[in-house]
Amino acid sequence: MALKLKLMYNDPDDFNGIEIIEEQNKLGTGNTLYISGPYTGSIKNKNKRIYPEDELERDIQRYINEMVVTKRSLGELNHSNTAEVNPERACHMVTELNRQGDTWYGKSKILHGEGLPCGNLVKGLINNGVSLGVSTRSLGTIEEARGENYVRNLHIVAFDCVADPSYPTAFVNGILESKEWIMADAGVYEPVYENFERALATIPRKDADEYLRNQIIKFVNAI
Repeated sequence: MALKLKLMYNDPDDFNGIEIIEEQNKLGTGNTLYISGPYTGSIKNKNKRIYPEDELERDIQRYINEMVVTKRSLGELNHSNTAEVNPERACHMVTELNRQGDTWYGKSKILHGEGLPCGNLVKGLINNGVSLGVSTRSLGTIEEARGENYVRNLHIVAFDCVADPSYPTAFVNGILESKEWIMADAGVYEPVYENFERALATIPRKDADEYLRNQIIKFVNAI
């Protein structure tokens, strides 16, 4: 049976700890803009969930090896409701992740320039004194134990750049987290309803009513 995962967001306790860094680029033709600060942590977050240290350690190491090292660690401007990153919405690229106690600190290069509207917007906001932060977008399951909600089977999707974590967190709780995801072929995560849509497209003409009825029942039970 496929493991059903929920889309979740985790804001660090010290959201206002993000700093702005300017470094001269290697070509000496100008400065590169970075953000640095707390990205995620294992303490209970605003959604009353706990991300255990072993879960974070395991998946952040996977994220570093698969995404940071290969320079694919893109983050979007504000959270989206998908289990993948849209390059058209990318505004930064994570370059470092380091653990300090219960908190993981990161550093990201702001992606600005031609054809990078979200990165340009982030740069403009920063230059005008707007405080920004980083919030984790991930997939996982919830395990209830000792009156607490623990995140298991964690799979980090992205570290997104957000201006105010309180609103997107409330929005996600109400709508986005109601969607469930499973791993399909080739390791791609997709919403449960997409399986239903594919099933509808392959309904045999004979016994169509019964087949459709069974597919609807399976779909309803999955959400």
